[in-house]
Amino acid sequence: MPPWLQQLLPILLLLAAVSVVVSRLPRVELGHAPGFLKRRRWNWIVLGLAYSFLYFGRYNLSAIVAELEQAKILTKERFNELDAIGLGVYGVAFLLNGPLTDRWGGRATILIAAGGSALMNAGMALVMRALVDKSADAATLLQTLTVLNAANMYFQSFGAVSIVKVNAYWFHVRERGVLGGLFGILISLGLYFSYDWSLLLAREFGFVASFWAPSIVLGVMFVAAWFAVRDSPGKAGWKDFDTGDATSGQVHADPLGVVVRKLLAQRIVWILVAIEFCSGFLRQGAMKQFRPYAKAVGESGSFVYQNWGMLLCVAGILGGVFAGTISDHVFGSRRGPVASILYAGMLVAVIGCWAMLGTPGVGWSIVFLSLCVIGVHGMLSGTATADFGGTKNAGIITGVIDGFVYLGSSAQAWIYASALPTGDAAKSATNWTAWPGWMLPVVVVGLFLCTRVWNARPKPGGGH
Repeated sequence: MPPWLQQLLPILLLLAAVSVVVSRLPRVELGHAPGFLKRRRWNWIVLGLAYSFLYFGRYNLSAIVAELEQAKILTKERFNELDAIGLGVYGVAFLLNGPLTDRWGGRATILIAAGGSALMNAGMALVMRALVDKSADAATLLQTLTVLNAANMYFQSFGAVSIVKVNAYWFHVRERGVLGGLFGILISLGLYFSYDWSLLLAREFGFVASFWAPSIVLGVMFVAAWFAVRDSPGKAGWKDFDTGDATSGQVHADPLGVVVRKLLAQRIVWILVAIEFCSGFLRQGAMKQFRPYAKAVGESGSFVYQNWGMLLCVAGILGGVFAGTISDHVFGSRRGPVASILYAGMLVAVIGCWAMLGTPGVGWSIVFLSLCVIGVHGMLSGTATADFGGTKNAGIITGVIDGFVYLGSSAQAWIYASALPTGDAAKSATNWTAWPGWMLPVVVVGLFLCTRVWNARPKPGGGH
């Protein structure tokens, strides 16, 4: 059996098992016609795959950074600086792209995301070719790569906003917990393609292939989304329905200024923003720093390192399904209890990482941390945003909250660019205490904030 199939097979088996479990859960009966459910499923699958493959074109550079450093093309410090700029652009762009998604609709903006990211990845492939061939000044090429990566992150920032905006029209609040779990699965599949396939492509066909492949795949998804995705049931030939969220019963969308005032007047929104800032720091602190750590301390031959994308995918699927299932079927579609449980799990993982530095247990601690943080992200950015922002304002609130996710991500990149050891010092695991050390206070704050929204529910009119 080829290595790529050995990695893919556990994911396919897990997805099959998840499908069986989810299909046997008690159904939330809302009177949807079978034809409507079939059309919604088609809409969701194509939109979801487009979003998932956006990850393929977002984390591909992260996936091969350890190899690039070994080839003396891009250092870990220079990558963290480049990455921090891109993540900062991603976070700030939400403030613009959220309102644009509410204005233009999620279908238009997922097309912008896929098309724009495809073009930027093609540009990065050309720059990487020049870096490998040393056909131009390396400093100039790295500056160009920084600009292209930042532009890619701008287009990428339409992705999450688009998927939440479209699905807000197609799913009732009582159905969105499981939907949030599926959101986590999409993230997980995207991470698998990014971290394992990007690395495999780089090793088999050269670093350039890690950028051409997602560029081509995103081009295909642009075409598929053009034909399959529609913003609402009404635009797909079905009747629109009351989704029971914060804008339930509201006929017309409010002006942007009114929407912003309504959102900022809600205490729950401020708490969600703060929690997701912490989630962004922890998610990227785990996913982007593990492989450089393992490579530096001599753990690159470990099972976790070699199967990083596959393990992230499996962890994310389990975290997403767990979060979505207990949200809808145990906690009555509340998101706060689920986030609290998963943040408690993250606290255990960070402490475990710190205690096991220098041992293979670090990798498994980070996998468990990723399971928890992907579950939280699916619940809050993928579900609570639509609940508390409402169908008509889903773009704006998703933009604001997901923007802070990536501001947290940018913060970890800047901090770790200077806090993590370099050179010979990086070869000793005892010099990496700053890695879990910075995550510990962040996870404690996030856990406390989650307990503050334990009983929060959306109410028509924007209350909670």
